[in-house]
Amino acid sequence: MYELNIKLPDKKYDIFIQKGIINNIGEEIKKIYKNKKIFVITDSNVNRIYGEQLKKNLANSGFEVYFVVVEAGEKSKSISVLEYVYNQLLENGITRGDVIVTFGGGVVGDLGGFVASTLLRGIKFIQIPTSLLSQIDSSIGGKVAVNLPIGKNLVGSFYHPEVVYIDPELLKTLEKRFLYDGMAEVIKYGCIRDKQLLEKLLLYESEEELFKNIEEVIYKCCDIKRAIVEEDEKDTGIRMILNFGHTIGHAIERYFDYEKYTHGEAVAMGMYHITQKSESLNETEKGTANIIKDVLIKYNLSYELPDMKKEKILEAINLDKKSNADSISIVLLDNIGNGYLKKIKREEIFDYI
Repeated sequence: MYELNIKLPDKKYDIFIQKGIINNIGEEIKKIYKNKKIFVITDSNVNRIYGEQLKKNLANSGFEVYFVVVEAGEKSKSISVLEYVYNQLLENGITRGDVIVTFGGGVVGDLGGFVASTLLRGIKFIQIPTSLLSQIDSSIGGKVAVNLPIGKNLVGSFYHPEVVYIDPELLKTLEKRFLYDGMAEVIKYGCIRDKQLLEKLLLYESEEELFKNIEEVIYKCCDIKRAIVEEDEKDTGIRMILNFGHTIGHAIERYFDYEKYTHGEAVAMGMYHITQKSESLNETEKGTANIIKDVLIKYNLSYELPDMKKEKILEAINLDKKSNADSISIVLLDNIGNGYLKKIKREEIFDYI
């Protein structure tokens, strides 16, 4: 088992990474939670595959279990679904002394975490992320949110879980597209902080070899995020480096109404494109974009931007939470493994898109 501990001024919590930990999850939760009721928020896909297994495991450990199931997909991260979840939990008698378990990918984690942070002014919650993207990124660091029609994650807060349980075995039932979606964020971590991680990704000869080493891969990504979050919990400085590729990536997602590309696919294109541009401006070591291109191709991720009107991209970027009235912070690379923040004037964004 790999174990990490996040230490923040007002919160400390553990991250456990172990193949098969889901098979003993009830006993694990009993170590930190002494009440009887558990309210599980999950989505229709995860519930279909793992719902009964989780319910049985928790019940066998003596818990009284209630499930709230939302439709799988980004559109469940909405105000209307948020209200539905609130009502389901309240109708089943949730109190501030109970615990919420978010059991799913990034959508469930963000939605369920926001529910926990706001319902009854705060209920403790536990993260059990089931996608690679959520295991290495969104389940850690306390960002919880829902979307508005105008943009992603515009209603949210910082609210940390009590513990995060990561079981890489859950990834085996992911559609291949969503496995590679998560690999885009793994690649991001290598680009901004860990050249050796990226080099290892290029050396793996098969998906089997990747899975053989997946616990270590997840651990390295989580450890990078842990260190950055501890330095900048509220995302006002260095934590923004985790958004490498995201400024353009979020614009792509919004441009196509979150339907054509997954988050990771959009971020992959964003990482390559902005690095191409920063190379041409002599702000990034020559050849860096080609390294990113090679690793994206290896993990079945596109690197070329789709056809989009630049004006529409700018509209989406103007909603970016890293921007203010006159400027926007973008993430660039000196070279592989060394990312940095650059503040630019709004009108300069066209140099990078």
